[in-house]
Amino acid sequence: MDILYRVEGLQQIYQNRTVLDVPELDIYRGEILAVVGPSGAGKSTLLRLLAFLESPARGQILFENYPFTPLTAEMPLSLRRRVTMVFQRPVLLHDSVRANVMYGLRLRGERDHHSRVEQALREVGMDRMAHVRARTLSGGEIQRTALARAIVLQPEVLLLDEPTANLDPYNVRLIEDLIQRLNRQYGMTLVIVTHNVFQARRLAHRTALLLDGKLIEVRDTHTFFESPGDARTRAFIHGEWVC
Repeated sequence: MDILYRVEGLQQIYQNRTVLDVPELDIYRGEILAVVGPSGAGKSTLLRLLAFLESPARGQILFENYPFTPLTAEMPLSLRRRVTMVFQRPVLLHDSVRANVMYGLRLRGERDHHSRVEQALREVGMDRMAHVRARTLSGGEIQRTALARAIVLQPEVLLLDEPTANLDPYNVRLIEDLIQRLNRQYGMTLVIVTHNVFQARRLAHRTALLLDGKLIEVRDTHTFFESPGDARTRAFIHGEWVC
């Protein structure tokens, strides 16, 4: 398979505490990779590093063989624009849904954006609410607007941090359907951080477990859940205490 990201000796340190320590990890072009683990395991930190939002303390991330290291001042704009992240608690402008979705395109100076905005709104089921002010939206509607704002940029990689946390079943289903459609129709690579093992099982081609900042196991999703190679993985997916 074609490797899009290669992680080598990656560490992140906050206030003299190592919060992430991943010796190696490959992410393949066109896959859905779910990263599971308890709160504080380092999942969101890994996602921010993959989004090039912060530099690693040690090691490197190769993206299309371009190294992102502690000494890399900034990734080239052409590469950064191929990766988009949606945060667990997205912040929207105090404006309409449509204006929020257009925001990234305007920053890039792209003028011919009307059809792309309308397409993104349809993809997330927000086309009938395009004129609604963001401050009046429900949690699920905010998340779908943030997803539209991301996919209108047509990224190659979409990084999702707990995309359905605390949402009702209707919005969970809409967002999960969107994730599968983006991957299936457009070949988009998606990395999903989630505490929901059932969601990982439904969506991901491969699943990885992080515990205390360490990568415990990465396997194809069927094997991960049916015959994990590590006792800690087995305990985690059964909801047992992991030590």
